[in-house]
Amino acid sequence: MTPAPRTPQRRTARGSERRRAFPRIRTPERAYLADLLRAETTGGLLLVAAAIVALVWANSPWQDAYHHLRDYELGPLTVEAWASDGALAVFFYLAGVELKRELVVGTLSRFNEAIVPVAAALAGMIVPALIYLAINLGPDGEPKGWAVPTATDIAFALAVLAIVGRSLPSALRAFLLTLAVADDFGAILIIAIFFSHGFHLWALLASLALVAGFIVLQRLRVRSSFIYLPLALGTWWFMHESGIHATIAGVALGLATRVLRDEGEARSPGERLQHRLGPWSAGLAVPVFALFAAGVTVDGEALRTMLTDPVAIGIVAALVLGKILGVLGGSWLTARFTRAELNADLAWRDVAAVSVLAGIGFTVALLIAQLAFTDDPAQLERAKAAVLTASLIAAILATFVLRRRNRAYANT
Repeated sequence: MTPAPRTPQRRTARGSERRRAFPRIRTPERAYLADLLRAETTGGLLLVAAAIVALVWANSPWQDAYHHLRDYELGPLTVEAWASDGALAVFFYLAGVELKRELVVGTLSRFNEAIVPVAAALAGMIVPALIYLAINLGPDGEPKGWAVPTATDIAFALAVLAIVGRSLPSALRAFLLTLAVADDFGAILIIAIFFSHGFHLWALLASLALVAGFIVLQRLRVRSSFIYLPLALGTWWFMHESGIHATIAGVALGLATRVLRDEGEARSPGERLQHRLGPWSAGLAVPVFALFAAGVTVDGEALRTMLTDPVAIGIVAALVLGKILGVLGGSWLTARFTRAELNADLAWRDVAAVSVLAGIGFTVALLIAQLAFTDDPAQLERAKAAVLTASLIAAILATFVLRRRNRAYANT
């Protein structure tokens, strides 16, 4: 006698629920996510405003003043270097704290929930790099710019999502945030491994020793900023002198910061510092970097040159097309081969919309462009222009797609 076909079960023999690609968010994480989204949205809007000011200023009759201020030497560094090495260290410190929190108590601490967005982030970095290299492996190309289109700007992306996607499910926002955390970690590794110049071991050891001291003070529950501030500045300076990009010091200190609350403690040090430094990062550090990084000349000759430049073409194609193929393809393949499933409230069209949004590569992409083409100012200008162009195209396409998905959810 042929047995009756078995119906699919929602639970396995052990009673555990099948893996979800986009799980429902627990109540404490929902509150944390809401706070973080509000801060990043504000930062994204200020970031866009600073970029517009930079573009207008750099193409105005006062453009000489802009370039003079950007190249002005203030102590050991130029103003532009202080913005990229110094101001962005605050941004990367908060990225380090956020990464540690996700690893310890957030989505990345649960393998079943982290695997899809992490795989999407990884594919969203590899595919754009391959597209860039495919265009730039010829005699006129510059393969060293392969890392420029690998990064997604979370502040800019969340600003677009908040403006046009208010009715979208929270699980999709959580996916974008998790993808961005993994993406930031990949960008950090790229900067540390591929853009270290004139390496000095003693300076690196001194920086790591100060990080170790930071960890000890955290374990001893020391809270005085009068101790931590000079320690952080020393860590940053020695990291800069070691030849490794100084922003890595911010990441190291962020990962060293305690993110779990003690009994009777209202907020952990990581949470306190995110609330204290978040406005400085969103309202000052990142916009200042954008002000001095986004000021590229936009005229007829510059546009004609960019349209025939393999580097610029590679960056635009990699960000606009590569991110879609990487993020969407990586998500689908991982969900398909790990037997994960979408949250019941989501469709793959939602993931496709977010993959378009991931093509916005602004802050970190501009930083990597500076590091990749630091010895070729003309090529750097074209690379920056390509990043801005690709980010604008991705933002417009994402706005169109997200509006349609937002209306679909709003009407249900």
